[in-house]
Amino acid sequence: MTDTSTTIDYSKTLYLPQTNFPMRAGLPAKEPEFVARWQEMNLYRKLREEAKGRPLYVLHDGPPYANGNIHIGHALNKILKDVITRSFQMRGYDSNYVPGWDCHGLPIEWKIEEQYRAKGKDKDDVPINEFRKECREFATHWIKVQSGEFKRLGIEGDFDNPYTTMAFHAESRIAGELLKFAMSGQLYRGSKPVMWSVVERTALAEAEVEYADIESDTIWVKFPVVKGPEDLGQAHVVIWTTTPWTIPGNRAVSYSPRVAYSLYEVESVENDFGPRPGEKLIFADALAEESAIKGKMTFKRIRTVSADELASLTLAHPFHGLGGGYEFAVPMLDGDHVTDDAGTGFVHTAPGHGREDFEAWMNAARDLEVRGISPAIPFAVDDAGYYTKDAPGFGPDREGGAARVIDDNGKKGDANKVVIEELIARNMLFARGRLKHSYPHSWRSKKPVIFRNTPQWFVYMDKDLGDQTTLRSRALSAIDETRFVPAGGQNRLRAMIEDRPDWVLSRQRAWGVPICVFADENGNVLQDEAVNARILAAFEEEGADAWFAEGARERFLGEKANEPWTQVRDILDVWFDSGSTHVFTLEDRPDLKWPADVYLEGSDQHRGWFHSSLLESCGTRGRAPYNTLVTHGFTMDEEGRKMSKSLGNTVTPQDVIKDSGADILRLWVMTTDYWEDQRLGKNIIQTNIDAYRKLRNTIRWMLGTLAHDEGDEIAYADMPELERLMLHRVAELDELVRSGYDAFEFKRITRALIDFMNVELSAFYFDVRKDALYCDAPSSTRRKAALQVVRHLFDRIVTWLAPMLPFTTEEAWLELHKDAVSVHLEQFRDTPAEWRNEQLAAKWRKVRDVRRAVTGALELERADKRIGSSLGAAPVVFITDPELLAAVKDIDMAEVCITSAITIKDETPPANAFVAEDVKGVAVVPERATGTKCARSWRYTHDVGSDAAYPDVSARDAAALRELAQLGKLA
Repeated sequence: MTDTSTTIDYSKTLYLPQTNFPMRAGLPAKEPEFVARWQEMNLYRKLREEAKGRPLYVLHDGPPYANGNIHIGHALNKILKDVITRSFQMRGYDSNYVPGWDCHGLPIEWKIEEQYRAKGKDKDDVPINEFRKECREFATHWIKVQSGEFKRLGIEGDFDNPYTTMAFHAESRIAGELLKFAMSGQLYRGSKPVMWSVVERTALAEAEVEYADIESDTIWVKFPVVKGPEDLGQAHVVIWTTTPWTIPGNRAVSYSPRVAYSLYEVESVENDFGPRPGEKLIFADALAEESAIKGKMTFKRIRTVSADELASLTLAHPFHGLGGGYEFAVPMLDGDHVTDDAGTGFVHTAPGHGREDFEAWMNAARDLEVRGISPAIPFAVDDAGYYTKDAPGFGPDREGGAARVIDDNGKKGDANKVVIEELIARNMLFARGRLKHSYPHSWRSKKPVIFRNTPQWFVYMDKDLGDQTTLRSRALSAIDETRFVPAGGQNRLRAMIEDRPDWVLSRQRAWGVPICVFADENGNVLQDEAVNARILAAFEEEGADAWFAEGARERFLGEKANEPWTQVRDILDVWFDSGSTHVFTLEDRPDLKWPADVYLEGSDQHRGWFHSSLLESCGTRGRAPYNTLVTHGFTMDEEGRKMSKSLGNTVTPQDVIKDSGADILRLWVMTTDYWEDQRLGKNIIQTNIDAYRKLRNTIRWMLGTLAHDEGDEIAYADMPELERLMLHRVAELDELVRSGYDAFEFKRITRALIDFMNVELSAFYFDVRKDALYCDAPSSTRRKAALQVVRHLFDRIVTWLAPMLPFTTEEAWLELHKDAVSVHLEQFRDTPAEWRNEQLAAKWRKVRDVRRAVTGALELERADKRIGSSLGAAPVVFITDPELLAAVKDIDMAEVCITSAITIKDETPPANAFVAEDVKGVAVVPERATGTKCARSWRYTHDVGSDAAYPDVSARDAAALRELAQLGKLA
């Protein structure tokens, strides 16, 4: 027979990987092509058509504000949502994502006002609906911008038909929800202290406030006892406060029966002002010494003062007689909020300037009236931070005009100064100082806020709703019925609902849905269905601008226009808007359902959107609008610091995408513990790039190998054990992936898949099977079975990863499945039950233990250059562990260890044998392979040349060459 070996290029006879899927991803350039492709083919519509008839799975989107480019928090949030909706879509659901935007309120109104100020314009000089039109246009612009940025992240949703709170239908439905509260008696006008932004001239909700350290004036003030036990008649009760400006608003002093108090007499002083020798003062015993130091005095204790004695005291206001005001009695109140941790053990109580003060005052209101004390709460500070006539001596009657707490720029006014000066002049200041402490600031203007008593519109938290429930009790019950991920969110939301005051709905702004009710002078709301119907119909046709249009009062009141009803001009808190989104999305859209399966937002939304949605829905529907709440943390820099422009440590999604691609950003999200605060920076991005590169190369190898796949099917029972082992691992991973997606544990999925691809595929299965896949004959069952398993691996891994890495998986899928439309129209593949084989897996864990010992020994041989590749070895393996010996008995360990030969011996190893520390009962003596090196497979065998036609290859390779020649595939 003719020797053909010299005419054959053996590399061309091998089934080497062939693919157009590049090693270098080029994501920044490639991804926009897919975005355009998906838009052109209307992938969103195809997804809906494909899923028609499947059960709905609805993630309701918490709306971002439409007022600027997206930041890294937006990217984290939207990627998480996208992964959830895609994962359910690919598991048998119609998982429709409808993006939404919050368009009303201060974030946008503030931007327009900034533009006005830059142009020297005054907002109040512009007709309100003209101003509102500019706000609407501003929001429309940013919705378009953010839509494009979200799509570039790979987010798939109904961007052509999003929901917006400024849509006419949405404004009508928001107004309708408000009117439900009004008609059910839950809405009322009240006067309570609320957090007020002087800079922005509006009330703020807790969710609109952040805390920052400031340095405040702190004072200790004497309140003279004017009525009580005889020996206390000349004493003073001393209070401590960090808000001197609230002293004009004082109406009581609070104490605690759980705190021990005593009467003390001043012996000596070092101050020019403050205590005087002989004065009698009352302090909490635990704070007396500290108070004495603050007042620079010495004292002696006279006697204990009981809680009953304190309750009987009547005090005079320290400004008694000033400006003809402050003539009222100042009672002592039992207050749950009083402690002896700091101050004096007594709490200055200004019910118009603090929630706890207000509650203590109102709890005592009935008793105060019996005692002849008016429970009325003063309006001591106006919307601009100036004292009013309710603060005599400091308001408009003051020489030089009213003092001011905070100015238009958020700077401290002169109120503290003039109050302290007056206290000194009256010998009512015990001591003064400075204190650095955390204080509420508006998160928009970043300026301090004040607590200010103002008329506002509220929803009752504790009013009986006619079925022995209250809004609070309904919300707490709903929390118990909600799944929280992570579980700790439940306690956080519960604590907020348990402790929150009545819900303040009104804001003194221009851009938003109005509180569209009519009220009489006492705050009673007109309850008229015909009027309501006219309002809602107008809003549906014209939007909420209709409320501010000329003649709106007469139009809506109709025949009641001659009655003394006042049209309320306040605007609804935007949290009510967003809290109502479930109404005009989940209820009103036929492609969605109510309640939502899941809401997902940052942990701050326990006091924001989660909270307002819960209250709104419980107030109108009796339950939460969601079944599950998923919470994510916030993104810090690599050192765990908050990102800020001043520190120069911000990472923008736009920059990451431009440099590395959206899939890298998505991979970072998928590999973080997103339930907690996560970190991001250059090093972390590089770590994800490295992980992505390995993942991509594994996919690339599968694609290259499958270029030779002709779709042959080998029965499971006929497959080699190694292939059945990999199918078992596929079955295990299928369960892990599905349960991970159900639990929103994306890191568990990515970690498992990356480890599987790197450790079990690239470093084990593919490494072992390369010889068979490249060199075996076309008819080889082993080769066909391996191809079949690689096909299963590819289809499953790529679809499992598709929700996470939509661009890369789309590219890979279309490379293999030329006729496919999109990987995102695929479903996760079903896994046959027979693939699960725990007994086989247990056996192969032992086989791999032996393999690990062998490869460890060969690594040393390679390091010392005694062999090149592992095919140059034929080790002798001594196995004294009977279980390991039984496991490898029928296994071709040379194939598994990628050596040319291997000898297994059940006997004591020689002293110089290699022993792996983590594999007991196995020792290895490395030996060089004998025989001749096959020119095709590079294995050393003793049958090279056994086929005369192919004298430089092994018998196995010669048979493969002969078969290739018969098929006409041998050049």
